Amino acid sequence: MSGCSGCSSANSDGTCASSTGCDQPVDDKLQKTLGRIKHKIVVMSGKGGVGKSTVATNIAVALSLAGKKVGLLDVDVHGPSVPRLLSLKGEKPHMGVDCMEPVPWSKNLSVMSLGFLLEDERQAVIWRGPVKVGLIKQFVEDVMWGDLDYLIVDCPPGTGDEPLSTLQTLGPTAMAVVVTTPQGVAIDDVRRSLSFVGDVGNRVFGLVENMSGFACPDCGKVHNIFNSGGGEDLAKEAGVRFLGRIPMDPAVAHSGDEGFPFMKVKEDTATGQAMKEIIAPMLDLPDPIKMA
Repeated sequence: MSGCSGCSSANSDGTCASSTGCDQPVDDKLQKTLGRIKHKIVVMSGKGGVGKSTVATNIAVALSLAGKKVGLLDVDVHGPSVPRLLSLKGEKPHMGVDCMEPVPWSKNLSVMSLGFLLEDERQAVIWRGPVKVGLIKQFVEDVMWGDLDYLIVDCPPGTGDEPLSTLQTLGPTAMAVVVTTPQGVAIDDVRRSLSFVGDVGNRVFGLVENMSGFACPDCGKVHNIFNSGGGEDLAKEAGVRFLGRIPMDPAVAHSGDEGFPFMKVKEDTATGQAMKEIIAPMLDLPDPIKMA
């Protein structure tokens, strides 16, 4: 493999048709890569522990099961969890000259994560901001994503280097899906995420309230034994779309630990139906207009 998806001589499968390889300017290469991705959705949250990676992974899986070509990019440098969530731990991307192939989960879903590149998963990644920024840009422009309907990006919590660099690299057409839990301590931090997205020039596609109520594994009903509604109230306050509530479900935790996506095996449950409601507006997104 000697080419990349951003090359002007790229084949339809993302490989390079040029005998001399890729020598385009970096920015041109990035723009050509982004031009082959219809919709860019960054899943983020100002608060840790809200289940953001699980939401991002299941959004990507659900979209792929709907027949869409999807890329899932994990930019959580210090805690990459997507390989475990998709039972891809130990997989390695095929490396080429200035390019790498994402790891396939299915024919419709390709994945890239720093977790695939670490020699020892127990070793801490101690990187400063500029190194992380460079890696994120590489993961966008040097990975052979090919033609995608959706690129879903899983960001670490907060409003620091990773989400900022991701939105700046993907450009102003990238949209954010912000995840919260109903509790006030989470709402306070997530409110800052909503303003952050607007401040950097992007749009919030919608807000997800995760761990909202409890999905009983015996009766299948959702019981509001914990707080519920905080995320919906925040969406109304901020004037953004409320995508829906996902209840706490023991099967979701079990599926993450075992590495089989919840939406692959439990889509007909109450939790699965909630996730389908969340991705429905994404499936309705019109294709971007191609500029001449």
